[in-house]
This record gives sequence, C-alpha cells and structure tokens, in this order.
Amino acid sequence: MAGTRGKQSVRNMLQSLAVIGIAVAVIYMFVPHDGKKDPVKAVDYRVELLTVRRAAPYPVAAPVGLPDQDKWKATSVTYDGQADNAWHLGFLDPEKEYVAIEQSSAPDRDKFVRSVAKKAAKTDHTQQIAGATWRRWEGPKYDALVREDKGSTTVVTGTAGFAQLERMAAALELKKA
Repeated sequence: MAGTRGKQSVRNMLQSLAVIGIAVAVIYMFVPHDGKKDPVKAVDYRVELLTVRRAAPYPVAAPVGLPDQDKWKATSVTYDGQADNAWHLGFLDPEKEYVAIEQSSAPDRDKFVRSVAKKAAKTDHTQQIAGATWRRWEGPKYDALVREDKGSTTVVTGTAGFAQLERMAAALELKKA
C-alpha cells in the first residue's frame, strides 16, 4: 500500500506541474511582446526646466532647435539645489549614444567636471560654438565640452562623439525665468 501511495503522489505532482505549465504557456501567448520596441522611456522635461530656471542662481541650459530634434530622446532630468544647484538633462542621440547637459554653481569647477564626465581630463583644445568658448575634456568613457560662465559651469558630456556633443552645445539656450 505504501508503494502505491508514493506512486500516486508523484503522479499527482506531475499532473499538477503539467496543468501549471499549460496555464503559463497560455498566459505567455496572450501577453504582448515587442522585441523591437525601445525599452528606454522618454521624459518630458518642460515643467522641470521652467521650475529650475526660476530656482537656479544661473541661466539654465536646455536645447532649442536641435538638428533632428525628433530623433533625440530626453531620458532623465534632475535638479538638486542642495548640491551646488546641480542641473542634469540626459538624452539619447539619434545613434543611441548618451549625451548629457550638466550645470552647477560648484566652486571647484574641475572637480565637478571630472565627476559628471566620468574622470575625463582637461585638454588644451578650445573651440568656439555658437559664440561661446568651450574646452574639450577627453576620457576613457565620456568626452566633454565645458563652458565656464560667471557663477556656473556648463558641461555637455557623454558617450557620443565630439560631433554630437558640439551639436548639443550649439543648440543650448541658457536662460533665466
């Protein structure tokens, strides 16, 4: 009797697993799957931008008239008034490379740039972009373009090449509310 009961337990367990497996397969078939869909969600930063332009002690940067604007996807936005008024606006460019706008009123400008540009190093190369002087920083992970204004530092950085960083820098509008 004990042997029969053990065989029935195993049989019942296998039947239960089969029923659960069928239920999981049916649910899986009805859940939509889109392998081509971009997993990165776009964010709307307009409200944050208006708020930060009122709060920050410096003119806040955001792109206006970026070439292929519809192909750039804003992915993150933050402002921290306690951390030297740090403004961050992150994008994926049309080639899916990362480009970020970082601004701060931090007194140690080089330390700020190294932190947001992932240990990039200052070079002697400067260039004029949209009437402003930007210094190149080069790093193992991120490159950066850095603009120093009275009271703030603006950094355009990311995994994208300098051509994309220059496009973003040229499209920036620095403005107070």
